[in-house]
Amino acid sequence: MLALNGGPKVRTQPFPRWPEYDETESLALARALQQGEWGRHGGKEVQAFEREFAEFGGAPAALAVTNGSHALELALELAGIEPGDEVIVPAYTFVATSTAVQRRGGVPVPVDVTPDTFCLDPAGLDAAATDRTRAVIPVHIGGHVADMDAITAWAAARGVTVVQDAAQAHGATWRGKGLGALGSIATFSFQSTKVITAGEGGALLLPDEETYEAAWTRHNCGRDRELNLATASSNFRVSELTAALLRAQLARFADQNARRAARHTELAAALGEIPGIRLQGRDPRCTGTPHYMTTFVLDQDELGGLDRDTVALALLMEGIPAFGSHQPLHRTDAFWTGATGGARPEELAERCPNAERVGRDGVLVPHQALLGTRQDVDDVATAVAKVLDELPRDGTPAAG
Repeated sequence: MLALNGGPKVRTQPFPRWPEYDETESLALARALQQGEWGRHGGKEVQAFEREFAEFGGAPAALAVTNGSHALELALELAGIEPGDEVIVPAYTFVATSTAVQRRGGVPVPVDVTPDTFCLDPAGLDAAATDRTRAVIPVHIGGHVADMDAITAWAAARGVTVVQDAAQAHGATWRGKGLGALGSIATFSFQSTKVITAGEGGALLLPDEETYEAAWTRHNCGRDRELNLATASSNFRVSELTAALLRAQLARFADQNARRAARHTELAAALGEIPGIRLQGRDPRCTGTPHYMTTFVLDQDELGGLDRDTVALALLMEGIPAFGSHQPLHRTDAFWTGATGGARPEELAERCPNAERVGRDGVLVPHQALLGTRQDVDDVATAVAKVLDELPRDGTPAAG
């Protein structure tokens, strides 16, 4: 019997806590505190983190900022996005990808994702482009890298700027290279759920020192190194305390990522044996991923209309951290609060069937489920099999 209906849970023990921390973080905070300088001007932690994160991501430079949303907004500011400019975005992504465009006065133009990786499909770029297209934002969803070969080549041929949304892709690699080595800005989030976190925070990996200096000025209220108010911008500076935490968390990444990779291989194999679900795929050129989310999609042809939200709730009741996937952008109220180019929800739904499917039928299991033992991932697979087997196909809870 399902736990949803009063039966025994598959799992009663908690999964590994997130974030992982110990005295290392306490000592880092004390070090920053005892400097007597808690902002980046005069402190050492932000500069040190930027050097370390740039090396980590294979970039010439990195800039730490207040959060991932601001990182995207700053990247679009650097790209010169102005009111009325169009920016191509994947239809399946967290809504910050499009709201960053809208906050610049731009128009986000959703394009469908591929049916396997759930990342921006380069095949849809030509049809979405107009003479107002100024940028494209590939999102490395769940840590899986979008087709950067095709997207970069398409953009270069048209003079379009590429901004990578790597909020879920810390440490990901493409053809063995870090995201900062791909010739475009990559933006990151350090919000509470991310695989590197200080509760909040963000960063940009930048392709050269000139871009770094422009970003530095803009994140510093538009004030340059000589304190001239050189441009109209905002304050995106991050504190020394946040940077100290991030340095400690960054040092943990390699060990955590190795554990996640091992457990994900086991989980993917186990889930692959369960009829009725399809796992997010991975392009072989994506040579590294942090496995931020393990995503699977319900095959409604086989499962006969099983309700995704009921599946996620049933898994939670079985003791498994599981959530419904992001809604497609055009299914959110937030998307329609800014300039949208005149399209309507039903039009975008017709253009983006893969995003519709993932948004309607996708289930997410967060990365902390991969930080423990083989038994942990076995429990996830056992619970998924149980829920899919015992839930009635009309989506209502099974009778006890």
